Amino acid sequence: MARNAHPEVTRNRILDAAQQLFITKGYEHTSIQNIVDELGDLSKGAIYHHFKSKEDILEELINRDNDVQDDFNESVMGRSDLTALEKFRILWHYSMTAQDHVQIMRAAMPMLSDPVSFAANMRIWSKHLPERFLPLIEEGVKDGSIPTAYPREAAELLSLLPNYWLMPYFYPASLSEMEHRVRCLAAMLSAIGVPIFDDELIEMTAKGMMTFDRLPSAACGDSSPQRGEPRKGSQ
Repeated sequence: MARNAHPEVTRNRILDAAQQLFITKGYEHTSIQNIVDELGDLSKGAIYHHFKSKEDILEELINRDNDVQDDFNESVMGRSDLTALEKFRILWHYSMTAQDHVQIMRAAMPMLSDPVSFAANMRIWSKHLPERFLPLIEEGVKDGSIPTAYPREAAELLSLLPNYWLMPYFYPASLSEMEHRVRCLAAMLSAIGVPIFDDELIEMTAKGMMTFDRLPSAACGDSSPQRGEPRKGSQ
């Protein structure tokens, strides 16, 4: 009865338990029963009262993570003591190192093998993310820290390439190969007046991207593609 009196508390308990299991077991190898067992005092019916499916739970975890990211982004964007380039570097560093964010993104990666999920993410990468990057790049054009004549194109590059080309889930790479790949992206951006990546950020990005090559599902028998061979569903 107590859990019905506090539905948000129950929802958050379910989300917290699911997040821990998705991180340790992998999304594909976690069942609703596993979540029930982890909680100890809820039934499957109680889980389904709050969430339609395991996919629904993961989607809510991603939404919760997005809310945290949005709050952090707003706090950085509102600072008047930083140039747009400095803001961009802070936000990029956060996206690579914030543990909860990285863990949720790692847990969600296997869903990209599903063509429907992959198409949905491509829409985000091609339409929504550029619109989030563009105002910051335009601010950099105004304050002189990002002297590009291609603000929209730069926003599109920053949205698509890190989320697809840099991802070892799609294009496996060693750490040295990943660093070389990030340096290539940095050179492309610098050539159009978007000098976001310094040596420190290149190294940090390469290491951060490699965390997506160590998915929990791989430890449970998932066969990874050979280096340089895109995963099925990514073509």
